[in-house]
Amino acid sequence: MSRIRDRVEDFKDAVRVAAISYGYTESQLAATMASFIMHRPTHRSAFLRSAIKTLENIKQLEIFIVKHRKDYVDLHRTTEQERDNIEHEVGVFVKTCKDQIDILKNRIYDEENKANTRTWLHMRDDNSDADMVAHKHGVVLILSERLHSVTAQFDHLRSLRFQDAINRRMPRRKVQRIPENKSSEASKSDFPKLEDQELSAGPIRIQDQLLDDETRALQVELTNLLDAVQETETKMVEMSALNHLMSTHVLQQAQQIEHLYEQAVEATNNVERGNKELSQAITRNSSSRTFLLLFLFVLTFSILFLDWYS
Repeated sequence: MSRIRDRVEDFKDAVRVAAISYGYTESQLAATMASFIMHRPTHRSAFLRSAIKTLENIKQLEIFIVKHRKDYVDLHRTTEQERDNIEHEVGVFVKTCKDQIDILKNRIYDEENKANTRTWLHMRDDNSDADMVAHKHGVVLILSERLHSVTAQFDHLRSLRFQDAINRRMPRRKVQRIPENKSSEASKSDFPKLEDQELSAGPIRIQDQLLDDETRALQVELTNLLDAVQETETKMVEMSALNHLMSTHVLQQAQQIEHLYEQAVEATNNVERGNKELSQAITRNSSSRTFLLLFLFVLTFSILFLDWYS
């Protein structure tokens, strides 16, 4: 295996000799040689700066979710109000990131319209604009996938919270229903006795019976209210799952659209190469036709000359 030689110093010497031959001054030569040590920062476009800012916001959102994960899931660490505040802050983060991604998409669509206008006016000869637009579409797709993965983590935490809330309320519902059944059975079995006591004891027993009836009615109303709350929470969990499923399908559709766009760009390149091949074929056909006519003319002239000579 041959050893690799470092040719950096040779390259610097060649650059120094070329700079002196072009008449560079000492300051220009020093600045040129210093550029090998201190590289100039690359120029970033407005689209790239916005994309980097969006990526930083998504990273901050992920850090925030990881930091408050235990506080959001564990019931003994925070209150319901604090968990609601965490969920609100995450929602604001997600909305901000989504708005920034939408702004990037609108910029891409504007650039596509301008590129199509230049193509229609025959002001563009290469595919640099199409490649740049495809690159920007890829950047937006990566940002969307990153945001989707982060929101999927929080959706999982949210489903755990709702499931814990349902599990907390299910035992209470069972405990409340058992005394209700017993009290109803006891009231049915003791109903003749209560009539006798009311007839004997007078208005006091009637008031107690009315209070018991109101208590049982209130208990039934609270049980119905608890059933409605549980049903609402179940629907919220289902809506969260459907939202996650819908976002997954939207991401898959975005990937399919990106794949279709790549195929369209490739088809455009193939059409352009086909047009070039057709132009070359037409040129070759015309040249071969000229050569054939010249050959027939020379052959005819030769036959006539041989016939005259003989």
